[in-house]
This record gives sequence, structure tokens and C-alpha cells, in this order.
Amino acid sequence: MTTYVALLYSIVLGPGRRVVMSGLRDMASDLGLTNPRTLVATGNLVFEADSSVPELERLLEASFAQQFGKHVDIIVRDAAGWRKLVAANPFPDEAECEPDQVAVRVMREPVAPDVIERLRSYVAPDEKLAAVDGDIWFYFSRSVGTSRLLGALTPKRSGGVGTSRNWNTVRRLGEMVAGR
Repeated sequence: MTTYVALLYSIVLGPGRRVVMSGLRDMASDLGLTNPRTLVATGNLVFEADSSVPELERLLEASFAQQFGKHVDIIVRDAAGWRKLVAANPFPDEAECEPDQVAVRVMREPVAPDVIERLRSYVAPDEKLAAVDGDIWFYFSRSVGTSRLLGALTPKRSGGVGTSRNWNTVRRLGEMVAGR
């Protein structure tokens, strides 16, 4: 069996309605996924399975829509891919000092170089942007809520389906798939 990380794009089902993590774990168990566990209440699921990434994404998305009444994009990475993502952080100094200001938009399909060039126009002088192995890394050195880059990281502008997680979450998921 392979360990996987699944990231939900949004767990908001409508005004005032969110997915409870126990419901997400139950859904995974009902699908036959082994040892499902979640990290914080933002749609992060770790489990074991004997399926491919595309099969798992389709299975999880279809089951989520059936169980919760809304389609949600779900990005899946195997443990080796997640450990590679953790090691690829292009902003280690910033992540050490301000881990909640460093994030990665994990992409279903690798981001094209022209997308990064288009996004650069949204980067403030005190922010950073990089593409590493097809994912979009960014550092907000000021309030995330005031950043123009955050608003630009839509599926259309960022080149497709993806979902963002801050360094604290990325690192903790890395610990989970490493068995710590």
C-alpha cells in the first residue's frame, strides 16, 4: 500500500456550512481507503491505498459530491511526491521565521512558465514567487489579506486546478507521511 495526501480545494458547502473532518474520514473509510486521518479543519486527508493518483482523485471527488452535495476539486499526491514537495521549498529562511507567510499552490497539472510570468505583475516588492516542480510557491512578507498575489491565484490565472497550503500545514503533512 502507498500513503497519499489529499487536499480539498474548499470545504465550504454554502453559507455557514463546512465539512467536518470526521465526515471526511468516514467518507474515506467507506471508499475502502486505509487509515484515513486528517490535519486541521481545512480539508487535508492522509490515507493508504493501492490505486493511482488519477483514480483516487476521481473516486474522492465523485464520493465527495455524492455525500456532501457539492463538487470540490481534490488534489492527491503520494508520500514520495509530498516529501519531494516539502524538500523543494524555495524560501527556507522565510519559512523558518514566518511559516504562515510561506505557502504553495499544489497544482494538479504542472504550471506553465508563462503563468508564473503573468503572476509576477501581482507580486509586491516585499513578496516572492517561484515555480518548483510544477507547483507555485509564494511568500507574503506583509498581511496576506492585502496581497494582490493572493487574489490572482485563481484557477484561471494560476493555470488550472490547484489548492494552497501554508508552510505549517505542508510541513505537518510531511511529518504525517513520514510516520512521525
